[in-house]
Amino acid sequence: MSRLSGRIRIIARALPKLALKAFRRRPADVSSILIAHHLLLGDTLLLTPLVAKLRDRYPHARIALTCPKAIVPLYAGRPYGADALPFDPRDTASVSAVLKSGPYDLGIVVGDNRHAWLAIAAKCRWIVGHGDDTPAWKNWPLDESHPYPAKPAAWADIAATLIEGPPPARYRPDDWPAPAVAPFAEADAALLARPYVVLHPGASTSVKRWPHDRWRALAARVEQMGYTPVWSGGPGEADLVRAIDPEGRHANFAGRVGLGELWQLFARARAIVCPDTGVAHLGRMVGVPTVTLFGPGNAMIHGAGEFWRDAPFRPVTIVDMPCRDEPFIFRRRVPWVRRCDRNETTCVAWRGDHAECMGLISLDAVSRALEEMLTEGL
Repeated sequence: MSRLSGRIRIIARALPKLALKAFRRRPADVSSILIAHHLLLGDTLLLTPLVAKLRDRYPHARIALTCPKAIVPLYAGRPYGADALPFDPRDTASVSAVLKSGPYDLGIVVGDNRHAWLAIAAKCRWIVGHGDDTPAWKNWPLDESHPYPAKPAAWADIAATLIEGPPPARYRPDDWPAPAVAPFAEADAALLARPYVVLHPGASTSVKRWPHDRWRALAARVEQMGYTPVWSGGPGEADLVRAIDPEGRHANFAGRVGLGELWQLFARARAIVCPDTGVAHLGRMVGVPTVTLFGPGNAMIHGAGEFWRDAPFRPVTIVDMPCRDEPFIFRRRVPWVRRCDRNETTCVAWRGDHAECMGLISLDAVSRALEEMLTEGL
């Protein structure tokens, strides 16, 4: 099934319910909640404060959230008592399963409001989300529309404000059960018995990548600090790591492990270094000291915020980057936002294997942040 046919199926189920929107009323009692989205890894994990707050507010409610299939294993231990529903608009079975999983008393839409149509099609009795998405038809199923705040805040904390009440307690790694995975192979286990630092050069977009030569130099500095450098990467990042380390001098897990194994790799590490991408948020979930490089992204918006205030997390960035000038979050114009969503084609400062904003992040700055975090963790 194509993405379009999946959306047509959802909208066909939603339209009769949308016609009765004027008669909808917020339920007095909430015993079931659906969080509807189709976000990437990082933004999905950034929903954790929202899930934690829902659990505080509705301690006995069933909480379900839709997730891309690859992310579902991270939720196997049901953190905060929440269930992950595999969802891919191109997959008939997953679309049908979500539509049949209702009814729900409360639906919460985060990110793209096209998923408000999924929420109403899944029989959510009252739907809450941030308004002003474009085009306007995405917002039609919302019963309760919230603006983005007028003051700067981390997006994860903003998502939690969709629900009334005090903010959730700050995150502790014990709040999220580690996913169960098979043990590492004997050779890998022997390697990982030594003190090591994970270097993860890949990112969701190429403009977030640090120059290849900086990664090579950082690996050498990790060795000088007395640790073993270990490369990691997603399924499509094995070639990237080979380009950085063509001689294969260091252990390489890129493309070899799923998210569950990556969790275990991070959990045993002394620290990880990565760009502003999904694994940076995974590092905070695990509780491993995490150094994150922010170029086009904004360290305040996608950093620790209040919920992860106690996490061992260190952003490295250029605060007043001139080209970080786009005031948008999920297509909403927000005056205080400063970020950049350009790609290597539209970036006017593309330098072959990196954007200039990432090139301005020095090896010394990253090494210093890493050394400080390693020292703090001793």
